[in-house]
Amino acid sequence: METILRPLTVVGGSILLTLVIGWATDLLLRKADARHPETPLWGLLRRARIPYQVMLCAALLRGSYVEAQVFPDHRSAVGRVLTLLLIGSVAWLVTRIAAAVVETSYSRYAHAHAQRNPARVRRVRTQVSLIMRVVTAVVAVVAVSAMLLTFPAMRAAGASLLASAGILGIVAGVAAQSTLSNMFAGFQIAFGDMVRMGDTVVVDGEWGTVEEITLTFLTVRTWDERRITMPVSYFTSKPFENWSRGTPQMTGTVFWHLDHSAPLDLMRERLRDILRECPAWDGRDYNLTVTDTTPNTMQVRALVTAKDADDIWTVRVTVREGMLRWLADEHPYALPRVNTADAALRPSPDGVSRPRRSPDGGTRRFPEQPAKSL
Repeated sequence: METILRPLTVVGGSILLTLVIGWATDLLLRKADARHPETPLWGLLRRARIPYQVMLCAALLRGSYVEAQVFPDHRSAVGRVLTLLLIGSVAWLVTRIAAAVVETSYSRYAHAHAQRNPARVRRVRTQVSLIMRVVTAVVAVVAVSAMLLTFPAMRAAGASLLASAGILGIVAGVAAQSTLSNMFAGFQIAFGDMVRMGDTVVVDGEWGTVEEITLTFLTVRTWDERRITMPVSYFTSKPFENWSRGTPQMTGTVFWHLDHSAPLDLMRERLRDILRECPAWDGRDYNLTVTDTTPNTMQVRALVTAKDADDIWTVRVTVREGMLRWLADEHPYALPRVNTADAALRPSPDGVSRPRRSPDGGTRRFPEQPAKSL
């Protein structure tokens, strides 16, 4: 009877004690979270309750399984399994706690600087993400190493492994040259402020937003919801456009090819009216000028501003469409025409059509016809 009751008592007591301690700890974290709503630390630490309870249970069983005589014929195997479980749960718990502390620090920083300096917040977010990946990788490597060292054969091979570490390091460095270069490029991007998560970039002619940055690759989400994945070394070896570096404010241009008789002063007034009705315009600046001419047309450029890359796109397409529609309705003579086509005469201020000279040197009035646009 004792051979049955003792294992049940030890195992059941360990599980019961684990549940009680876990419940008490979770209760304390809930109370702390309620008392300090300004910080998410206590709520984030509650995510670690599962690895915490697994670690407690493994530690209790590891310290009492010998007296409990659980599987006495396999005592060594049971002890090794509990040791491996304890190491794994400790690594899991350390990762969760580190994530909670880092995320809390970032949340406080973002809350304090989100309005004043959003670019710096994105930079810190990128650095925090990469730091967490490094911490997770280091903890995982240490945990796996500790697990392997629990086996006698691995401890015996440790000396020979250390003796050949130099040669293996050289071989591994040559074989994983591209991987190592990407990892160092990832650190350079994170702490060199070259590109951050949330930045608007143009790479290989594709416009998009940086969605994810890891130690080896970077993902850009394009405007049509495609994902472009490329090694981070691309951003340290090739030029690219970062529209969000510094301040996110942007200046955009809109071009039209119009007839030489286009009413530029009226177009400037119309541009002002279109921008006032466009919510994406930030009100900083605008102008309209002639930037080039050809024998048949002139190139007119409108300059507009917006607070970020998304809004500048909205302003540009709004101005382009609104101005073309206004010209077609109110001033069709301003649209480019085929040279051989009869065009509508530009009305004079008194409403009378202007005469044009005939080939014989006299003047005669040509009939008004609709303009034929290109």
